[in-house]
Amino acid sequence: MRILVTGAEGMLGSALCPALRKKGHEVWATDIDASNRSIQHMDVRNYGNVKEVIERSRPDMVMHLAAKTDVDKCELEPDDAYLSNTIGTQNIALLCQKHDIEVVYVSTIGVFDGNKSEPYTEFDEPNPINVYGKSKLGGERVIQDLLRRFYIIRSCWMVGGGPDKDKMFVAKIARLLDKTNELKVVNDKIGSLTYTMDFSECVADLIETGYYGLYHCTNRGYASRYEIALRIVEFLGRSDVVVKPVSSAHFPLPAPRGRSEASRNYKLELLGIDKMRPWDEALKEYLEKEWKAKKS
Repeated sequence: MRILVTGAEGMLGSALCPALRKKGHEVWATDIDASNRSIQHMDVRNYGNVKEVIERSRPDMVMHLAAKTDVDKCELEPDDAYLSNTIGTQNIALLCQKHDIEVVYVSTIGVFDGNKSEPYTEFDEPNPINVYGKSKLGGERVIQDLLRRFYIIRSCWMVGGGPDKDKMFVAKIARLLDKTNELKVVNDKIGSLTYTMDFSECVADLIETGYYGLYHCTNRGYASRYEIALRIVEFLGRSDVVVKPVSSAHFPLPAPRGRSEASRNYKLELLGIDKMRPWDEALKEYLEKEWKAKKS
């Protein structure tokens, strides 16, 4: 297939594009930041720009990764969040509807309120409590309303890209270890990690099935931020570091967060195609192969 990827310059795109090429697909990589010569400029917020690129590339599928993912910035700048995450997705969906193009939309477990005691599955009802979650759920609904052939794939607590691209929780903790030997990390928020390499391989396999629909795709199991920080310290060989658990009240943030973003890949399990590894196994590989190697 010829696959157009939005947000290809980001931490997920840097893993997904090679995974698709490995499967023999022709990848048309796009991003609002086209500093890389192999990536075509496209701003999903601009319908005319999206129209021009899609009609020139004529893809069989669009993998829509482009999004505003900084939860607190989305809360502070809601217009930008909805323009990018909801209207941008509508621009993609309308043009894919017009040209009968399949769509993969990467969404988030953040569409839930975080109150459930068990991990969330595809059969739970979304109820987002912050602007980021609402804007991404808006994108899901646009895809479901306008298209027949689509995959909506929810991830959570993404990790990948190494020091160059990773700006998420794991990278923040790893960078702090260069500055201090004492960390304070919240222990009252839990979630499931998603390693970009594992996610990309899973998506590359899923699109070959033609089994359209909504999926969760995270690494197996879940943990608190504190438990994850302990593993990061262990895997990076920093036995000198002390990690202290604190409540989330210790770090007040603009956007509200639910207690839980724990996820279960229930539909992938039922279909017998869940190949996602346990989160700590994936984290260990990431830190050893993509973090230590790129920093040395």
